[in-house]
Amino acid sequence: MAYGGGGYALSYPLVEALVAKLDECIEKYHFIWAGDKLQSYCLADLGADLIPEKGFHQMDLRGDLSGLLSSHPTAPLLSLHHFGALAPLFPGMDRHGSVLQIMKAANVDQSRMLQQSVCYVRAKNWTFSVSWGYSAHVYENIFPRSYLKLPIETFRPWLRGWFPFYMFNTRRVSRNPCEAPHWFFFDSLEQVEGGVVTSYTRKFIRNMTSCSFSGDISADPLASIRVFSPITPKEGRKVECCDVEYEGADVANIRLRDCRSDEIIS
Repeated sequence: MAYGGGGYALSYPLVEALVAKLDECIEKYHFIWAGDKLQSYCLADLGADLIPEKGFHQMDLRGDLSGLLSSHPTAPLLSLHHFGALAPLFPGMDRHGSVLQIMKAANVDQSRMLQQSVCYVRAKNWTFSVSWGYSAHVYENIFPRSYLKLPIETFRPWLRGWFPFYMFNTRRVSRNPCEAPHWFFFDSLEQVEGGVVTSYTRKFIRNMTSCSFSGDISADPLASIRVFSPITPKEGRKVECCDVEYEGADVANIRLRDCRSDEIIS
C-alpha cells in the first residue's frame, strides 16, 4: 500500500475475507477518517500484515522528481501519485504531456519500466546508467552500481522538518564535473526484430568542464543514446547488465542483457 492515495494491491482470497467483514470493521473503527488507515486496521484484524512493495509511490515530495525516477528500486513500477506538487517528469513538457510520454514506454514493456542498468566505456572512463523508458546518465568517471542506485536529490521534502528528510539515502546535486552526469531523457521508441529500441536525447547541456581524472575526454559530443532491450520481459527483481557500443560519433548504442554469474558492476 502507498498511503495517501498512491494505490494498493490485495490478493483475491484476502478481498473475499475483507468483503465479509468490511461493514463490521467500519463500525468498529468509525473514528478513523482516512480510508487507507482504516483498511490497514481491518486487514490487521483479519491476520494480514502489510508487505512493503517498493513500486508503489505516494510521492510525498516536491519539485523535480528526475533524480528519484533515474534510480528506481529493482521492483516493478506500480503507481505514481501527487503529480500536482511535482514538476513535469520531462523537460519541456507539461504534466499531462509527461504522463503520456512515460506511458509510451510503459505500454510496450512494463517489466523494465524505470529499471536501472549500469555499464561502462572504460577506454574513456565513462559510466552509463539507464533508467529504462525514462532517462540515461553519462558520467565522466567510473562509478559502481552501489553508488548509482542512490537517487540524486533533485527533489525537495514535502514539509519542512528535521533531518533526515527521507526514508532512503540520496546523493546531493553536484557541480563537480567528475560527479555530475550528462542527462538524457526518453524521446522515442521503436519495436524491432527481437526487441525494442528506446532513444534518449540530451535536453540541456551540462555547462561544465570535463572531468580531469578521465583524461579530459568529455562526453559533451554525445547527443543521443539508443538502448536495445530483448523482447522477453525482465524477470521480477533481477538486475540486467549492459554493453556499450561507441565509435566516437554523437550516438552511443547500449544493449541490455543478463548479467554473467561472476559479473561485478563497478
